Amino acid sequence: MHGSRKFIAEYVEALAGGLDGYRPAGQVLLFPAFGHLSVLSEAVQSAGLGAVIGLGGQTLHTEPSGAFTGEISGEMLADLGAGWVLVGHSERRQYAAETDELTAQKVGAALRAGLKPMLCIGETEAEREAGRAREVVVRQLEAVLAEHADGLAAVAYEPVWAIGTGRTATPDLAQEMHAVIRDVLRERSHALADGLPVLYGGSVKGGNARSLFGEPDIDGGLVGGASLQADEFAEIVRALEV
Repeated sequence: MHGSRKFIAEYVEALAGGLDGYRPAGQVLLFPAFGHLSVLSEAVQSAGLGAVIGLGGQTLHTEPSGAFTGEISGEMLADLGAGWVLVGHSERRQYAAETDELTAQKVGAALRAGLKPMLCIGETEAEREAGRAREVVVRQLEAVLAEHADGLAAVAYEPVWAIGTGRTATPDLAQEMHAVIRDVLRERSHALADGLPVLYGGSVKGGNARSLFGEPDIDGGLVGGASLQADEFAEIVRALEV
């Protein structure tokens, strides 16, 4: 929940400078508060970054419309310029008490609206200390795969204990959990395991991005606070060259 029209204008200008001459092999996505989607879309196009940067929503409602004051549907997100949407983000699970069942329903809603869903999964500090990290991650992932194995566009592993705390999982630890995710996908099909991007989302910064992205099962990052600084985010994007 960050940003303003002024911030977006300055941010996109700075990001365009930071990415000048660089065209990443993968896709760069920005997920603003939904009220800023159209503003950000216009700024990205004006800066000539339309071919490089895609946009997404931070969440969505399960229904396309109705008496759900304060909510936004996938169809509305698409109308505002979004092509992607986050589903099951750790903060939605924490503050809105979103369950695995609801997360699966939201993935279905995203697909109905023609959006690409990025499923967020990950364990809390208490769950990791109790030795349940693998159990929690597998449960959250399989709850969606059971209904939408062919619909996911990406999975983001968020160790909740590393989000906004400055604590980052070591590349080895992050790779260990990503390998678990990849194994679950492989049980469904090798094509799914090989083709679905699995991103790391736990205090990714310019200084650690290259070492994280260098791991065999980490395909990129779901960046939090560092994405609010255009120069830092550009450095992270450039780390995808590894």
